[in-house]
Amino acid sequence: MPHTEEWNVRLHLFEDDEGTTNARVVLDTGTSTITGHGTAHCNPEDRNVPEIGDELAAGRAMHDLAHQLLTVAERDIEGMVPRRHGNPPLVGWPT
Repeated sequence: MPHTEEWNVRLHLFEDDEGTTNARVVLDTGTSTITGHGTAHCNPEDRNVPEIGDELAAGRAMHDLAHQLLTVAERDIEGMVPRRHGNPPLVGWPT
């Protein structure tokens, strides 16, 4: 049976007074939201290139979001699959 969903992702980038680039990425599934966070700091000896800070912070926030989403999926799988005493599940999605 075909299944189609549309989830929305918003990425927010901002720099604080100390020069740290912060990123927040929010996944909205329509029934829940997950928020990932990331930061980037410019080495004082390096040339300040804001785009690089944005890329690093955004990538780290998306990585955090992906990790959280996989954790949620693993918990959902564990809740659906019967277990044998102390043994791995009989069936399930590979994660």
